[in-house]
Amino acid sequence: MSRMMDFDNSKGIKIGVISDTHIPDRCAHIPAVILGAFKNVDLIIHAGDSVNLAAIEELNSVCPKVIVVAGNMDQEAVRKKFPAKQVFEILSHRIGLMHGCGAPANLLEVLKDAFKTDGCKIIIFGHSHKPMNEYIEGVLFFNPGSATDPGSECNSYGVIELKKNKIEAKIIKI
Repeated sequence: MSRMMDFDNSKGIKIGVISDTHIPDRCAHIPAVILGAFKNVDLIIHAGDSVNLAAIEELNSVCPKVIVVAGNMDQEAVRKKFPAKQVFEILSHRIGLMHGCGAPANLLEVLKDAFKTDGCKIIIFGHSHKPMNEYIEGVLFFNPGSATDPGSECNSYGVIELKKNKIEAKIIKI
């Protein structure tokens, strides 16, 4: 079952995408550069492993609309408040959101299986800490990477702009 997200914006919707923040394990706060960028979005999506609710509260402080899924490293309070998977629709674009699980080598297969009957045109995920912005079989698989992983090649977040018949997605390195 999916839900419709209502926006009053005929020019399109700008979505900030973040994942694997691991607050406070890897960083005390979401990086200021990301919070600054997210002041200019219509919606923020966190694709799991926020670890605690403080990270979500930080996102809510810059944007009132935040969609979250729980990840494998999230504390119980996060897992109780947010589901592991969501499907929603914005401007006729059906979007699947799930953190992911298991070995990163099998992550795409896990996601394809999880959303096989949902008709998603975009699947947003995390877990691997590796950015991905790639169409596979007509579906955009989008992973913003990790915003705070000190062992990552680069820390990053994403921005997706939706218009009625257009999807523009980009990874932004910080």
